[in-house]
Amino acid sequence: MLRITLTFRSWYGKHVLGHEEGPLSMGVEFRRSELSFLEKMELCRLATVDREGRPHVVPICYVFRDGAFYMVTDLGTKKHRNLQHNPRATLVVDVYKPNRAVMVEGRAELLTEGEEFRRISEAFYERFEWARRDFWDEGEVVIIKLVPEKKTSWGLK
Repeated sequence: MLRITLTFRSWYGKHVLGHEEGPLSMGVEFRRSELSFLEKMELCRLATVDREGRPHVVPICYVFRDGAFYMVTDLGTKKHRNLQHNPRATLVVDVYKPNRAVMVEGRAELLTEGEEFRRISEAFYERFEWARRDFWDEGEVVIIKLVPEKKTSWGLK
């Protein structure tokens, strides 16, 4: 199993889950079968919440690297605006037949520039033809980084 230790700052600069800011070991573990499943799949469903508390769920391509899920969206999309207001999100990667899935909950970080932005952009260009046809520069798109705080799966042994 892969154990991920997370370090993050709370969205509001206060306590997160009863902990002070700083290192926080969430203990999210992915079994080998879950990792294999996530690496084979390309599409997830990302759920965010708007200011009125209404859920917004969309299919979106992802790249799974170093225990985090990365997704690309245009600036100003509904999911981008929702995550600016509330960084909590859930995503599910699933197939129907046979019924298998991995669902994670976590806090999103919005990347628009920097080394991580460039590295993950390259991963999208390598993996997806649509990304190779539509290169983007820093500041032109948002890369959503979702680090799991909680994980559930089914149909994967």
